[in-house]
This record gives sequence, structure tokens and C-alpha cells, in this order.
Amino acid sequence: MILIARMRWEITVVLACTALLSAGEKKDTAKPATSQMVDSGAFGVFVKGQRAVTETFTIQQENGTSVVKSRLQETNPSASASQTSELQMTGAGELIHYDWTDGTGSLVVTPNNEFLLEKITPSPSAKAAEQPFLMPNTSAILDNNFFIHRQVLAWRYLATNCRTEGGSLKCQQGSVEFGVLVPQDRTSLRVRMELVGREKVTIRGAERELLRLDLKGEAFSWALWVDDKDQFKLIRVLIPDANTEVVRD
Repeated sequence: MILIARMRWEITVVLACTALLSAGEKKDTAKPATSQMVDSGAFGVFVKGQRAVTETFTIQQENGTSVVKSRLQETNPSASASQTSELQMTGAGELIHYDWTDGTGSLVVTPNNEFLLEKITPSPSAKAAEQPFLMPNTSAILDNNFFIHRQVLAWRYLATNCRTEGGSLKCQQGSVEFGVLVPQDRTSLRVRMELVGREKVTIRGAERELLRLDLKGEAFSWALWVDDKDQFKLIRVLIPDANTEVVRD
């Protein structure tokens, strides 16, 4: 459990902590509301400077369960297909249920004893195929194209590996490794996250000072910026190898 600056409410979203408050403040012992919105909004996904996809999302607490919903819609007017996902977790970050669909195919991931079990249905008339993963139910879900999943991982990293000291956020030296599942790719992998520090970045012509985190795997390297003055919300993602920038609307 860790205290992080300026959080205004209790959240359970896959974090090891439940109270994210100002440094020096006492933990709020009041019980959370039956249903409470933690975050909502949209990300614009820009490829070579042009908006390609919009992701709308919500993160909500429902009776102690964290529910992360997201919808992807292509900007191209002729593209009618969209993708939706829903991730459900306990307050300890244990997976309850994950599902994804593009309106034709679908998949579901649930815990199964010591495994995670993925069921894939390529079409409404097709029989579901099953694929087990020898991974604990605390493994993170990082599905393709859903950037809100990266925010959830950043919150987990900050909550379990960082603390406030003298008004500043201090994290353990070096990167921290996480086991993650990418359901659409039907694969698991190891990723690393590390706090780089405060940086000034320009977003829509305005300069902002944000915290930068680096997220890396064997085949990718992303930069993430979160706002420590606004509940550590994800504001920007830069993916240089793909000429892609993601910005919160």
C-alpha cells in the first residue's frame, strides 16, 4: 500500500494500494461508493500526424470490482467496424474476466486454477478454440490498440514501486518487469517499465510538465507521459518506430 500525491478518491483498479492521497494525509477510511467513476475520456491515435483511431474509455468501480471499458473507432468515414473490450479485476489486481469483440470475432480470458484460459471464437457460427497460459491471475492484460490498458499498468507500477519523499515521487532504481497477456495475439510476454522523470512536452501547442515512464519489450520501446497533478492519468504516448503519437482528447 502506498500514498501518492493528490489523489482524491479510493480506487482499486489493479493496484496494490487502495488509497491515493496527498503526501502526509491520512488514509481515507470511508467505504467506496457502490459505483464510482475513476476515469473517463478518449485518446486520439495519430499516425504520421493524422488521426487514425479514437479510443473512448471508462474506468469504474462497481462494488469493489474495477471495470475498464474501451471502444476503438477508425476515423475513416467508410470504416464502420469498431472494437470493444471490457476488463474486470479485483482490488488486488486479480483478473476476473476480459472480453474483446470486433462485431464478428470475439475472445474471452478467465482464470482457470493456476492458468489463464483464453477462448477464441473467430465468427458467430464457429466453435470456440481454447488456449491456456501458465500465468497467474495477477498478470496484466495489454491487448492490441487499447491504450487505457497501458494507463492501468502505469498505475500498478507507480503504486507498487514508488513513494513520495519530500514532495517528490521516488521509484526504485532500474526497470520493473511485468508478465502480460496480449489476447488478440494469443501470446504472453515480459515487459519492463521505468520512471524517467519530469519532462516538458508540447501538447496541442501548449507546454506541460509531466512524468515520463518508459515501457519496453523485446521488440518495442514506448514513452508514456502521465500527469501527477491529475491522478496520474495517461496524457501522451509516443511510439517512434510506428510514427505514432497518442494524445488524450
